[in-house]
Amino acid sequence: MSKPALPLGETSRLPLWRRPQVLLFVMAAAMPVAFSTWSALLNNFVISVAGFDGAHIGLLHTVREIPGFLAIGVIFVLMFLREQVLALLSLTLLGVATAVTAWFPSLGGILVITLLSSIGFHYYETVNQSLQLQWIDRKRAPQTLGWIAAAGSGATLVAYVLIVLTWRRFDLSYNFVYLVSGGFTAAVGLACLFLYPMFEAPHPQEKRLILRRRYWLYYLLQFFAGARRQIFIVFAGFMMVERFGFSVDEVTGLFLINLIANMIFAPLMGRVVAKWGERRALIFEYTGLVCVFLSYGGIYLFGWGVALAASLYVIDHLFFALAIALKTYFQKIAAPGDIAPTAAVAFTINHISAVVLPVLLGLVWVAAPAAVFLIAAGIAAGSLMLAFLIPLDPEPGRETVLARPVVAPAE
Repeated sequence: MSKPALPLGETSRLPLWRRPQVLLFVMAAAMPVAFSTWSALLNNFVISVAGFDGAHIGLLHTVREIPGFLAIGVIFVLMFLREQVLALLSLTLLGVATAVTAWFPSLGGILVITLLSSIGFHYYETVNQSLQLQWIDRKRAPQTLGWIAAAGSGATLVAYVLIVLTWRRFDLSYNFVYLVSGGFTAAVGLACLFLYPMFEAPHPQEKRLILRRRYWLYYLLQFFAGARRQIFIVFAGFMMVERFGFSVDEVTGLFLINLIANMIFAPLMGRVVAKWGERRALIFEYTGLVCVFLSYGGIYLFGWGVALAASLYVIDHLFFALAIALKTYFQKIAAPGDIAPTAAVAFTINHISAVVLPVLLGLVWVAAPAAVFLIAAGIAAGSLMLAFLIPLDPEPGRETVLARPVVAPAE
């Protein structure tokens, strides 16, 4: 029996912990415990247990991104499930799949379990982005999104601290860490299904495929964002293990530094977006990413050392915190009923390059690792050029600087 829906306007009478904004924070804290722990252990796990090289890791991440490419299927699933239910079921699937990762220590097994966890992750992320933009007031969106990001970083911080402090001391196994982190996320997902009411946003969402010409710049920015982010996720961490020999606790320690920096700077980045606007914030982000990726290439071309590589890894991660500007840009230009279907379409567009690039660049990596990062710098430069097309004050009818102004009819 399904729960009756509670309109957002009536949620103020609920206890604070049962309100929709709090649910967003709870989900934001639960998801990265599984996903980030999986990511922190992944490179060491596949190299030491399954003997992966650059080509294998590229194949793995291509498989991992297939569900993201198929995120458009969310539109059809929403014909049968509420967005909130789908988000929590997806969160649970992510947790369960992460928990059993170490049970399949072969190429085939790792690919299959990664595909399942990825379905949970990508469907959760697609619907969660839609819920954030529907449940958070537009005026407070940049700051609130920054605090939500900080909450996720805080929860993951606890997990990473535990790994760093206990991995060597208690000789932990991959199986134990995956079971605990994935089990926690799955438990939170199931608990939230029963503890929270169903929330109903004031604007019903379209449940069909939507491609609107006026969102073309947002689509392109998503495409480039998926390409450069994927190169960072796949190859920056892999470089730290393959080239510099980082152990599990050292990789996790690097992730830990990122998390602390994110907890401090993510809310500040929200303020930056609110003060500067999306155009200036994204121009700053993409300019910084061009410099970072060029420097990554220099590590291989000129033999720069591990200190620079680790510093770039942290700086790179901080720039990505400004990606909330892309969310708020869309929130400002979107029709209220377009948010859910466009989130699914944008997620698919974001992952077109993510499906193709890892396996292709994995082959490039074997021959010339520096070339991979130089390609990433070129992609970031493309994003930079597109950012100049964002208006200083975007809104429906003024989605780009090229949009024709709407002329009011003469009286």
